[in-house]
Amino acid sequence: MKLQQNKTKRRRGVVLTPVGLQRLQEAIVSWEIVNNKGDRLTLEQLSRQINVSTKTLSRLWSLNASVDHKTLKLCFGAFNLEVYENDYTVLTEEHETELPELPSESSSIQTHNLDKLFTEAVEYRSSYPDGAVPLDSPFYIERPPIEELVYREVTQPGCVIRIRAPRQMGKSSLIVRLLAFADAQNYHTVNLKCNQVDDQCLTNLNKLLRCICWQIATQLNIEPNLDDNWDEEIGCKLSCSLYLQNYILKQCENPLLLVLSDVDRFFEYPHIANDFFALLRSWCEEARQNYNWQKLRLVVAYSTEQYVPLDINHSPFNIGLPIRLHEFTQKQVEDLARRYQLKWTPSKESAQLMSLVGGHPALIQLALYYLSFGTMTLAELTQEAIANGGIYRHHLQQHWLKLQANPHLVKVYTELVTNRSTTLNPMDTYKLESIGLIGFEGDRIVPRCELYRAYFAKQLSQVTLQN
Repeated sequence: MKLQQNKTKRRRGVVLTPVGLQRLQEAIVSWEIVNNKGDRLTLEQLSRQINVSTKTLSRLWSLNASVDHKTLKLCFGAFNLEVYENDYTVLTEEHETELPELPSESSSIQTHNLDKLFTEAVEYRSSYPDGAVPLDSPFYIERPPIEELVYREVTQPGCVIRIRAPRQMGKSSLIVRLLAFADAQNYHTVNLKCNQVDDQCLTNLNKLLRCICWQIATQLNIEPNLDDNWDEEIGCKLSCSLYLQNYILKQCENPLLLVLSDVDRFFEYPHIANDFFALLRSWCEEARQNYNWQKLRLVVAYSTEQYVPLDINHSPFNIGLPIRLHEFTQKQVEDLARRYQLKWTPSKESAQLMSLVGGHPALIQLALYYLSFGTMTLAELTQEAIANGGIYRHHLQQHWLKLQANPHLVKVYTELVTNRSTTLNPMDTYKLESIGLIGFEGDRIVPRCELYRAYFAKQLSQVTLQN
């Protein structure tokens, strides 16, 4: 007589909440950025990474079919997460629903990876696009080979990376990812935003350098002790260099990534700009022969260098890895539209939108955000934008206020948008490019996009009539 084997039924009793799904997805996206060059994992790849079946993962993403608590901990633990009480709810077995096995990587899952599975999570955490694209966001568009280049370069001793692009082109979003990559390598990281430096610190170089050193030490959780490590007798530049070399870098066992954002703010302060940028250049040269300085990885981000009258031998803007962030291509716009769940015909709607705003990343993101809600069509969005600014009204008004603060720039930009032939001096070019109002067609300087041309032509004509 055969003995009948008793099969124990494994209980499945917990269901992932939207909060838990969001946390898990954020961790997966961060892992993909650091370990997979930002490429999304297929379901099969994710299954192998976590060591659970694809069927179990499909249950997890559904938010209505339960798994056991041990499996939940396994999924979270694979990405260094702890499971919290608000990450799941408990379901009784009578509420179980079976899900069919999803196709393997060799079939349709290979084409869309996890995009379909993450649709609910994307909708759950979709937020107004303003500022840098968050690290966990599915709406970050890579611009190969830029990300790979900066990740590789930052591992080189004493490296310099120069990121140049007008405002709202994606510098901050790229820096967020570079800092995350450095964190994953156990580097020390410091992110200094030069536009946050008080005006009083720009009155002389000594104040500025002490301010920067204080911020570096503070972000590294090191007691600044500036007075004990600063000798006015030898000058502020040498004091600053020795402070970093003998006080900061000596306490850093691992490399230090120092990011200086918006350094072009200093361009308008020539009494400090030349000395400050020459000092940065000297640090880069020290790294070639000094071990402590080799720990430093320097990133400078700026909008334009059209107005930088620096000695080429003392400038940090002609060394290191140069990175230029350009506008989105049509393919990238269509990729982003898919992530917003828009059903666009290839080369049709993307071309219509780009005829209005070009490939301007911030303006593209804003349009797709509104279109994804279905409350307006692309034609309606375009018509309203040309008529009175539409969804871009606040963005355009901010630029208008910046222009009005400089009557000379108003006159110069009037000539540009009315298609008059005009020659810009370096300072005007620097200011308009820094704001993001102009583009370049060969040697010609033109309004950045049709939206800007139409809006500012109307605004500037009203000013002319009033005068």
